[in-house]
Amino acid sequence: MLRQHFINPLWIAPPAWFALDPKAPEESTPPAEDFIYHRPVLQREVLELLKTKPGMLIVDGTCGGGGHTEALLVSGADVVALDQDPDAVRHVSERLAHLGRRIIVRQANFRYADCVLDELGIQSVGGALLDLGVSSRQLENPERGFSLIRNGPLDMRMDPRTGLTAETIVNDYSEEELTRLFRELGEEPAARRIAAMIVKMRKTSPFRETLSLARTIEKLVGRHGRQHPATQVFQALRMEVNDELGALEQGLRVLTPRLQRGGRIAVITFHSLEDRIVKNFFRSRSKEWLDRPEWPEPRRNPDYDLALVTSKPVEPGEDEQRANPRSRSAKLRVAEKIK
Repeated sequence: MLRQHFINPLWIAPPAWFALDPKAPEESTPPAEDFIYHRPVLQREVLELLKTKPGMLIVDGTCGGGGHTEALLVSGADVVALDQDPDAVRHVSERLAHLGRRIIVRQANFRYADCVLDELGIQSVGGALLDLGVSSRQLENPERGFSLIRNGPLDMRMDPRTGLTAETIVNDYSEEELTRLFRELGEEPAARRIAAMIVKMRKTSPFRETLSLARTIEKLVGRHGRQHPATQVFQALRMEVNDELGALEQGLRVLTPRLQRGGRIAVITFHSLEDRIVKNFFRSRSKEWLDRPEWPEPRRNPDYDLALVTSKPVEPGEDEQRANPRSRSAKLRVAEKIK
């Protein structure tokens, strides 16, 4: 059962957030039929590095299909599970309902984790986990607009309540803005050519569906190797629609102060830009002293409150990569709160 830090009336009947049924039994039989929503990566490493134990309270900021969430609960920890995708919230709530009050589920972007914790009356947590990127369920549902091979609307919103869609970006951004987007977020070598083609074609036929855009890009740059030639453009659009880098920066800033001394934050990234943000954030907060050439002497770092647990990112082993090819680009970094 959730400990004293969860005894709050907001959890029983929250007016603005979805939660598991508070009347659910403490333990019961899990659903007989379940489907793979999203296969969690580096699950064993996450549990080991977070040092989970009974009674520990962890924020899972991206609960997705509930794989990591369930593993945390099985290890004895209590979990506040967040996800901006209402489909994920529904799935996790149903999948883990048998665990009763040891879990609270909320639809919220982890960048607002502090707001959720405030509503719940929770001042500090023993750990936090962020598993970034897009889930298998989102990729395989054409109506969400993430798929390169299944036709659907150019949407790509993880939270349907937000306004910006991939269709708006593709049809309204200038050629210069599209070039920057594809180059910086997608690391697409043909960014300028693709942007120019999109701007030219949308004058007579605006892009509305995923396959029309994917096929246009494939026709322009050709297919080389196994990866679809529109993969990096779609990645850039998704990251822009959901402000993924901004959310990551804000999420790290709001979650770190909530960690108890000795509490750990673990982040799994799938993109070099995400990994760079996490690496730089952890390193900047783990330096006790700062020094610059123009300073007469080193100065104490006012943000010093973390210690690196992983000096280098942890990556999936060969067995996991074979079993789950989407795990190949995953990198796990962990830091510990020291004050």
